[in-house]
Amino acid sequence: MRRLPALALLAGCTIAPGPGAPLAGNGVGDLPSGYGTLRQEDVSIALVSGDLQMLVTPLHRSVTRVTAPDTERRLEALVDAHAAVGDQDGAGLFLVSFFSNRPDTGFDPEEVHLISQGFRLRPESISPLTPTWGQQRVDQREQAMAVYRYAGRVELESDLVLAYRFTQTAQWSEILSRIQAERGRVRARAESGRP
Repeated sequence: MRRLPALALLAGCTIAPGPGAPLAGNGVGDLPSGYGTLRQEDVSIALVSGDLQMLVTPLHRSVTRVTAPDTERRLEALVDAHAAVGDQDGAGLFLVSFFSNRPDTGFDPEEVHLISQGFRLRPESISPLTPTWGQQRVDQREQAMAVYRYAGRVELESDLVLAYRFTQTAQWSEILSRIQAERGRVRARAESGRP
């Protein structure tokens, strides 16, 4: 059953500082690979704006390592393909998916913003994964996907808001609690040798 995010209007956010600010709160540490059980939907922010639906998945390894092994491999392959030189953890990378239950629904790729620690972060780069991305439209039951890189400081270990135009959701705090609980279980499974 799909959970719908709470919708609210955005007010009073600051523009984030330019590129180069570090990503905080990686949370990976010694988190082992291959022991997670969560689905991609469990670690993704969902947002509905009119007929348009979005799913935004952080690709930082502090998040991908708590997903089931097949999901982890798929998401970390995106990190390997799109991470900046010298960054092995997927700092600032997010998988963004647009879809709709209605035909010919338009979307604006540049309007997918994150609000972290009071700063509004805009995409620094967008790397399309689906061939129809450039049309900026999705048909019924069709997906358009891209990997976004955000400049500035993305703090995944505290409140994070996803905003699209005048719609936003702060459901990350609930998702983060789920991720943090699973990190403990991942370490326990690794220590006991259970897959």
